[in-house]
Amino acid sequence: MSLDEPSSYKEASTNPLWQQAMNDELQALEKTHTWDYVDLPPETFVPVARMTSVCSLLAIAAAKQWPLLQMDVKNAFLNGTISEEVYMTPPPGTTPPPQKVYILRRALYGLKQAPRAWFATFSSTITQLGFTSSTHDSALFSRQTSTSIVLLLLYVDDMIITGDDPQAISDLQRYLGQHFEMKDLGNLNYFLGLEISSSPSGYYLSQAKYASDLINRSGITDSATSLTSLDPNVCLTPFDGVPLEDPTLYRQLVGSLIYLTVTRPDIAYVVHIVSQFMAAPRTIHFTVVLRILRYIKGTLGHGLQFSSQSSLVLSGFSDADWAGDPTDRRSTIGYCFYLGNAFISRRSKKQSVVSRSSTESEYRTLADVTSELLWLCWLLTDMGGPQTSPTILHCDNRSVIQIAHSDVFHERTKHIENDCHFVRHHL
Repeated sequence: MSLDEPSSYKEASTNPLWQQAMNDELQALEKTHTWDYVDLPPETFVPVARMTSVCSLLAIAAAKQWPLLQMDVKNAFLNGTISEEVYMTPPPGTTPPPQKVYILRRALYGLKQAPRAWFATFSSTITQLGFTSSTHDSALFSRQTSTSIVLLLLYVDDMIITGDDPQAISDLQRYLGQHFEMKDLGNLNYFLGLEISSSPSGYYLSQAKYASDLINRSGITDSATSLTSLDPNVCLTPFDGVPLEDPTLYRQLVGSLIYLTVTRPDIAYVVHIVSQFMAAPRTIHFTVVLRILRYIKGTLGHGLQFSSQSSLVLSGFSDADWAGDPTDRRSTIGYCFYLGNAFISRRSKKQSVVSRSSTESEYRTLADVTSELLWLCWLLTDMGGPQTSPTILHCDNRSVIQIAHSDVFHERTKHIENDCHFVRHHL
C-alpha cells in the first residue's frame, strides 16, 4: 500500500489498494448491522405569523371595531416535550453530582427542536377549546360560530387576540392561563418592534422607535435629512466605488431596513436595490444606505393607517420595469394589495429570468400577483372577511390585459403559456 495517505475520498478512490481497503471496511459495517436506512426526520421549522397576516388582522379589526389584546407566554419553550434522548453538560453555576450530566425532559432554549415542540404543544392545547389552525397560515387560530368569531395570531410566544365576542375572548384568556404561565399585556400597543396606537378613527402602525435606534446605530449624528430615499439619476452596479473594508455594518443596516419595510413601503424598492450588494458592498452602496436613513430620519412618524371606516374589499396593483438591472438586464416586479384603504401586502423582487419584452415581464408579475391574491382571499375568509365579489387587479400594460382575455396563443407567448393559463383560469 502506498505510504502517502490520501487527503480525500476522491483521491483515495483512484488507488486500487485504498479502494479495496474501503470496501473491506464497508462490508464489515454491513455485516455487523451498524445502521439501517430510514426516512429523513421532519425539519425543525416552526410556523410563525406572516407580517401580511398581522396587517390583515389589524385591518379587519379596525373596520369591524374589534378590540386588539396581547398576551405573552413566559418561558414558552419549556412547555414543549421532546421525544429524543438529549444529554447536556451542566452549565456553570450549577452543582451537579460528580461525573453526572443532564438528560432533558423538556425542550430547552437553544435546542433546534424547541420551537417546533412548543408550537405542537400550543396547537394541541388550543385545539381542545374548539379552535382550528388555518391551512393558509398555521399560526392563525380561529373559532367561528354562526354568531361570533374569535381569532388568535401567534408569533413564537407573543399572541394577538381579537374578535366580536368579549365573553369568548375572556374564556380563551382564562383557559390559556390554566395551561401556561401567561402574562396579560392588555390592549395591543407593541408587537415585534411594531408600535400600534388606537383611536376612534382606527389603528396606526409604525416603527418609530425601531427606526430611531437604527439611525443611532448607523453613526449618523448630524441633523441633516433627505427629501427622497434615492436619487433617480443613480444606477447602482456591483463595480462602482471601492469595496468596504468591513461590510458588517452595511449588512446589519440593510437587514434592519428590510424589516422596517413592514410599515414603510415607501422605501421597499430602494431597500430591495441595496440588498442585492450584501455579498460585496462598496462605498457607493453604503452612501445610498446612509441616504435612506437620512430620509427615514425626516419621516420617523410615517406608518400605516387602518381606518375604522374602511371597507373590506380587496384590490391589487401590479407593475414591473423592463430590463431595469444594468448588470444582468433582469426586470424588477412590484405589487401591493389594499383591503379597503388599508395597505396589507406588498412585494418588490427581481425576476429570476430575463424577459424579452415589457409585456413578458409584466405578465410574469401578474401571475405572481394572482398567486398572492388567491392566498389573501383564503386567509381573509379564515379571518372573517370573505370576499363576496371578484377582486379588481390594476395593471397598466394593455398588451398584458389583452393576453389575459385572449384565447389565442402564438409563438411570442408560448414560453409564458403556463402563466397565461393560470391567470385566465382565475379571471
